Amino acid sequence: MLNLATLLENSARAVPDRTAIVLGVQRLTYAELDTAARRVANLLRSRGINPGDKVALSCPNVPWFPIVYYGILKAGAVAVPLNVLLKSREVAYHLADSQARAYFCFEGGSELPLGQEGWNGFGETPGCEQFFLLPATTSESSPIEGAETLTAALAGRSADFETAATEPGDTAVILYTSGTTGRPKGAELSHSNVMMNVLTCHKLFGEVEHDVHLIALPLFHSFGQVVQMNAGVASGATLVLLPRFDARAALALMQRHAVTFFAGVPTMFWSLLEADCSDVDLPRIAENLRMAGSGGSALPVEIHRRFTERFGVTILEGYGLSETSPAATFSPRGEPVRPGSIGRPVWGVEVDLVDEDWGPVRGADAIGEIVVRGHNVMKGYFNRPEATAEAMRDGWFRTGDLARRDADGWFYIVDRAKDMIIRGGFNVYPREIEEVLLTHPAVSMAAVIGVPHERHGEEIKACVVLAPGATLSEDELTGWCKERMAGYKYPRLAEFLDVLPTNATGKILKRELQEAGTAGAPAVVAEARPEDLLETH
Repeated sequence: MLNLATLLENSARAVPDRTAIVLGVQRLTYAELDTAARRVANLLRSRGINPGDKVALSCPNVPWFPIVYYGILKAGAVAVPLNVLLKSREVAYHLADSQARAYFCFEGGSELPLGQEGWNGFGETPGCEQFFLLPATTSESSPIEGAETLTAALAGRSADFETAATEPGDTAVILYTSGTTGRPKGAELSHSNVMMNVLTCHKLFGEVEHDVHLIALPLFHSFGQVVQMNAGVASGATLVLLPRFDARAALALMQRHAVTFFAGVPTMFWSLLEADCSDVDLPRIAENLRMAGSGGSALPVEIHRRFTERFGVTILEGYGLSETSPAATFSPRGEPVRPGSIGRPVWGVEVDLVDEDWGPVRGADAIGEIVVRGHNVMKGYFNRPEATAEAMRDGWFRTGDLARRDADGWFYIVDRAKDMIIRGGFNVYPREIEEVLLTHPAVSMAAVIGVPHERHGEEIKACVVLAPGATLSEDELTGWCKERMAGYKYPRLAEFLDVLPTNATGKILKRELQEAGTAGAPAVVAEARPEDLLETH
């Protein structure tokens, strides 16, 4: 038997009175969290949900998420976390595609009417039989006519429940990819996949008697869900939840709760560096912070340097995807970091580089596509054997990311294969140009994209956010780049924006820059709010 719910149960036995979850003034101890999850499991069993059934969950970073997540697992069912920004049509697609029999959906509010969108999507999905509205308050009454609140459903419900005996290879979670190259696909992760990744995280980060995590990454995403929530719960950590990322709020919480562990994506670290710190005690924050980890996309070297200077902590960079549970590589703790590197393969995992035909790529600094094999690789894409066969061969998973490997086995992301620009027959990797752009004193953030060009096929364009108070013209920037880069790779075009569009984890959405012509980017980097989401690479 192996069930992820034992992560919570073990900590509830070991430190029952320790605070497990914090949201504003709300507090849940480990004993209270486990009891609430057992009541959810009892509810599911009473409503006919059996081991192996799929149960969807739409919920931001509030206490309901871990309560319901572990309740689903205790019942032996499969948790299907969904992006909280999905509209009703998209919700219906995910419910039908995952064959969900029950759906828990947070109420939301005027800015994020999640409950209504979820209820409408549920109504379009005949195969989904149960709907539970997760209320924003303790009220049992429902703001949506016909929708049952979980508070009402749990009223008088017993907490006496024995966790289902699941096997290591049974599916525990289905995580949907963002669908940037097609309709979203559900990556099936087994109890063993996630459990091994949790244990790997403990080896990577080291265990202390009591960590305090600030969870700003969305819990419906594999990074926040596994690396922070599951790994944190397993170690008896206190999890401070931040439903919507804001740099100033994050810094205030770090100070108030003596946060020791922060994980984020590059744009989050950038936002922390750009935030007004006049009302926080930076030395105190730096004194408490022992661990800062980055993933989701390549971390610019300049952000690496600035964060270490300000917070006194070296960001350890890693790499992974929803399909790899997620951690696949990480900078080894205790060894000197190599800025720009995603580290070496994590314990028990193999990483290699291949060409388009799966042939091995060898030689120092030769560029190939990353493939991964090990305990972390998903079972496959749910109900998509053809997509699974295309992405996997002999246990190896093809990531779609390009990288190089140095003589010591450290990997360096070059770019996403689909982001590579081909200008006049030359391969141009946007990340290389972005690294140079970020050394310009007037540039705060940059994204490089390819735009159609009649003669060259593609032309290189820099989308730039200027540093506060800085001024810079397009000609000045392109001229500066020309002096520092080869003729075929420097950007001939530049556009200056107030913000860059990002997804739920803060990853820059280059597709939106390309499709919208870089005009009117709707998402705010500091808030990390997206259109699509479940992509960790």
